[in-house]
Amino acid sequence: METSQFQIPQHDAAATRRLFRRRLIIVIVSVLILASGIVGFNLFKAHMIGQVLAQNASPKQTIATATAKYDDWQPQVSAVGTLRAVRGVDVTTEVAGLVRDVNFHSGQDIGSGATLVQLNADSDIAQQQALAAAADLAEVVYKRDQVQLQAQAIAQAQLDSDAADLKNKRAQVAAQAALVAKKTLRAPFAGALGITTLNPGQYLNPGDKVVTLQQLDPILVDFRLPQQALSRIAVGQPVTLTADTWPGVTFAGHITAVNPLIDSATRNVQVEASVDNHARQLFPGMFGHLKVDAGKLVHALTLPQSAITYNPYGATVFLVVADGKGGQTVKQGFVTLGETRGDQVQALSGVKEGDTVVTAGQLKIKNGTPVAIDNSHRPSDDANPTPQEH
Repeated sequence: METSQFQIPQHDAAATRRLFRRRLIIVIVSVLILASGIVGFNLFKAHMIGQVLAQNASPKQTIATATAKYDDWQPQVSAVGTLRAVRGVDVTTEVAGLVRDVNFHSGQDIGSGATLVQLNADSDIAQQQALAAAADLAEVVYKRDQVQLQAQAIAQAQLDSDAADLKNKRAQVAAQAALVAKKTLRAPFAGALGITTLNPGQYLNPGDKVVTLQQLDPILVDFRLPQQALSRIAVGQPVTLTADTWPGVTFAGHITAVNPLIDSATRNVQVEASVDNHARQLFPGMFGHLKVDAGKLVHALTLPQSAITYNPYGATVFLVVADGKGGQTVKQGFVTLGETRGDQVQALSGVKEGDTVVTAGQLKIKNGTPVAIDNSHRPSDDANPTPQEH
């Protein structure tokens, strides 16, 4: 058999296969090197992006915090009231006259009925005596005419005229005695006198002020509450009053009256309370802060009011949470609030006991901001705060 002239020699076929495998290996290696370069470039890019982001990340913000905790909470209604005396009056004279004696001094405690001022009443007393003499004469005439009537010496009409004249004379004596009594100015009730500039020899007209007289213990407080509070107050409920004049001092009292008429303009109701003032530290005309115990004692979860951020869409708080990397960050959440008491507010939902809430520094943080806690200067969390100027 003849061999075809186109048959490939065996050694050339083997060389071709080796060349093909070599080229295939080169292609595969090239693809692997290219893929490794792409992967390496992406890793390098991600690393550089991470470094840039780390450099541009928000720095830690310093905040102050507080812990949400349960506390015994006495529901209260707060108001501002005006103090007035149980009895208070500007003592004036009813008649005109010249001051003869001033029987008191400024600031004196005086008893009921004590003589304050004596006006000159000499002429009035003389007139009283003259009228008394005329009344005595009328009485003598009346008794004599009674005897004559029994003897039928005069008519009954004469005796009736004498009786009327006697009553008239006695009435004139009583009126003059009342005028004389008005010349002696007496205290209408016991109390403390104010400052006076009255002096003997001074002439007083009717209605001229002599001195103020105030009964200071107890003292009354008038204050107003919204109509919604009517269901929570009643006569006899205890009240606590504080005054800026006496920081740190509280005065105990109770509600004595609730006005049966609500102001149609403000929808507020006027309430009166009586407060113990045995030390006479309170004076009529002062204003005071009142708190009325309304309802039973409750066990409430409380937060500092400074922890609350008020927004049109609701109240929120920032909670401090772990970031999973050994640090701390913040998370904002909604909270439902109840009543307030001093610097504290009652949290009804959105916060649980033991949560750490941000009380200062909210303006420089947002969700996810890393934080550092510094409680060396944190806002007050006092149930009964006092003004800073005190």
